[in-house]
Amino acid sequence: MDELWSPIRLTLELATTTTAILLLVGTPLAWWLARSPRWWKEMVAAVVSLPLVLPPTVLGFYLLIALGPNALGGWLGAPLGLRTFAFSFTGLVVGSTIGSLPFVVQPIRNAFEAMGERPLAVAATLGASPLDRFLTVALPLARPGLATGAVLGFSHTVGEFGVILMIGGNIPGETRVLSVAIFDFVETLRWREAHILSAGLLAFAFVVILSVQLMERRARRRAA
Repeated sequence: MDELWSPIRLTLELATTTTAILLLVGTPLAWWLARSPRWWKEMVAAVVSLPLVLPPTVLGFYLLIALGPNALGGWLGAPLGLRTFAFSFTGLVVGSTIGSLPFVVQPIRNAFEAMGERPLAVAATLGASPLDRFLTVALPLARPGLATGAVLGFSHTVGEFGVILMIGGNIPGETRVLSVAIFDFVETLRWREAHILSAGLLAFAFVVILSVQLMERRARRRAA
């Protein structure tokens, strides 16, 4: 039974950690993309969106190199006594954050752009500082986008396979998340375990899609 629960616990821990980081990083990035007049901001947006079109194995391959002992992973890990961040939970968090970033940034950016200039202009005339306008006006108005981004980021992390396998491998209790466990069960002809985990992910995917649709429907009604 622990063979089933261990990947579930690890996946939930990874998805929760990744989603929190994505919201902290993705929200200000989405705000800058929505508000900046810089012409090159779309180049930044294109870089953020690369995981949408790149094969996961390609993204995972370059992340594996970057997290290795002779690259960024080795340099950052040396003060901590680590030779590499690859094949570790920390490496999974890094890979999942990069791989799921566009799923969080794009809905939040759309929400910021949809609010228009008027609410922020009104707040400015009342003496609100830029930070106050962001915290008390922009964020509350962008709640549907924030919720959608959080749900999509969490669910994409839960279902990620290619990037996870490339940079994390299949280490029980460390990097063996749900998608990798299913692959392993199928490879070893353990159909029962594969069916249990796959059915759970199927139900989870249905709930996620339904939740996003309901949130978008509610947002359209508010806008109308």
